[in-house]
Amino acid sequence: MLARPSVSARRLLDDLNGLAAIGGRPDGGVDRVAGSAEDRRARRWLAERMQARGLVSRTDDVGNVFGHTPNVADRRLLVGSHTDTVPAGGRLDGAYGVIAALEVLTTLHEHGHPAADALEIVSFWDEEGAQPESSGGMVGSTALCADPHLAEITGFVELHIEQGPRMELAGQELCVVDGIVGVDRHLIRAVGETNHAGTTPFVLRRDAGRAMVRAAAVAHDLMRSVSDTLVGNIGSFTLDPGAPNVIPGAAQLVLELRSPREDVLTRCAELVLEHTRAIAAEEGCTVEHRMLSHKPVVAFNESMRTLLEKVCRSTGRPAGSLYSYAGHDAGVISAHVPTAMVFVPSTRGVSHSPYEHTPDRLLTQGAQVLLEAVIAHHDSY
Repeated sequence: MLARPSVSARRLLDDLNGLAAIGGRPDGGVDRVAGSAEDRRARRWLAERMQARGLVSRTDDVGNVFGHTPNVADRRLLVGSHTDTVPAGGRLDGAYGVIAALEVLTTLHEHGHPAADALEIVSFWDEEGAQPESSGGMVGSTALCADPHLAEITGFVELHIEQGPRMELAGQELCVVDGIVGVDRHLIRAVGETNHAGTTPFVLRRDAGRAMVRAAAVAHDLMRSVSDTLVGNIGSFTLDPGAPNVIPGAAQLVLELRSPREDVLTRCAELVLEHTRAIAAEEGCTVEHRMLSHKPVVAFNESMRTLLEKVCRSTGRPAGSLYSYAGHDAGVISAHVPTAMVFVPSTRGVSHSPYEHTPDRLLTQGAQVLLEAVIAHHDSY
């Protein structure tokens, strides 16, 4: 029986620091937006790291960076994440999953373990969609789904920081992710009558701004009460024409809802619209509604999740489970190959921030679990 190799904590952390220096900020954050000079440097750096360790690297037409051994198998497991960041982002979001994948492949290759040849690692391009002209992120993973290369992939595993507080609050060091929540975005618009704010008595106003402000307050109450699985946000609010001395003739907001239950998403939107129409009628206004986007709930592959749970138990690190409330490349890939994710906790739930942090011990532990999962997948395939 082959000995179980261990990842090098020092090399893992050194590589994380090396990548973080590309686009690094004085406050500890990272600016490495997709398409930037820093993004290009990071992808070159990653390819050079692979080659220096006796691995083969390639970059596809989109910008995804792949790595594998010289004797790579025709069918293989894909593991990785992304290296682009949001502006003033953190050093771990995405980068941790890529560097951990590199460490796992390096370790297996050094030890001559057969699972090394059945593994390919990837850094997807433009997961964040942070540049102004972006189509919304997940560009590299979406492109791979249309690439014949995907037919050679037996599964995909993404190791990631949680980017939220749930694991830390529950005292969990590892979580096998059930899936990714559905996300709905709604544009809700109240239409009233533009008029002079100084000369029009309150009783004669059809103030769309007041109607929408009242509706927004009710919407927040509804989001908190409909289900404990639901989170939501009103991140955009516009008054038209938006002048101090003009009663708004129109006002609109964008409502975002997230839940692992489609019925909860639908019910909350219905309640918000019902109350908004009633409030608007009281203010002499009408309501227009348009769904801007719908991302359905993603459930990860049960067999892959079971494999990861067994790995965690066998290494003495039983894992919890949760849904991811953030989007990931794994959500895109899961429509085409068996997919799973593993989370490590985020300190205070902070992410997309220079203060993003996970203790080194937990980063190393997550990488070791990933290595064990790669071996287990190889042995079972």
